[in-house]
Amino acid sequence: MSRPTERTGAVKLPGKLDSSLGEFWVENPWEIVAAGHNLSAFERNRVYLNAGGGSFVEVSHLSGADSDGDGRGVVPADFRGNGQLDLLVRQAGGGPLILYENRLPPKHYLQVSLNGRTGNKRGIGARLTALVNGKPIVRELYPANTFASQAPALVHFGLGDHGKIEKLTISWPSGQEQVLTDVAADRHIEITEGLDGAAAISTIVPGQQRMP
Repeated sequence: MSRPTERTGAVKLPGKLDSSLGEFWVENPWEIVAAGHNLSAFERNRVYLNAGGGSFVEVSHLSGADSDGDGRGVVPADFRGNGQLDLLVRQAGGGPLILYENRLPPKHYLQVSLNGRTGNKRGIGARLTALVNGKPIVRELYPANTFASQAPALVHFGLGDHGKIEKLTISWPSGQEQVLTDVAADRHIEITEGLDGAAAISTIVPGQQRMP
């Protein structure tokens, strides 16, 4: 659901509804109650696994994350410092906070924090493109700030069986472009804007506090 920033906004139906699941759509979420609907129905959470090629597989029950506690917000983050994204769910019932551990087989990854020097300190708004085995993976640093939850200000790259990024391009909010090559995986790094090569990278130890 998307809520407009003002009460006259309207969002058109994006696709076909499944009446067997009780799905409904109200163009202006401010009018849900007036339309005779109630969002506090304790529907079970759904989890979808990216199968590649634009396809997803529903694994809600298999994952164990199909709680019926009326979920209100979710944050994916590496809470255990092992390179795997877990899920923290905020609920209205059934326990206010539930942490679901990611127990899928470990794969290579790279987590990137940014240290902006000519723009904002955290590099919010930067676009990062990782070339992995000849294929680009694009991420943008916009920490999700949703209802009752906010994601950390870092970028997570899942690299599968590949142990390095051949080329990492950072397009900073200031307009500056920075390119790093042969970036080793399986760590959390901070990249400083405007520096070259190894000098731009510092490794963040799990649990270590970043400088303000």
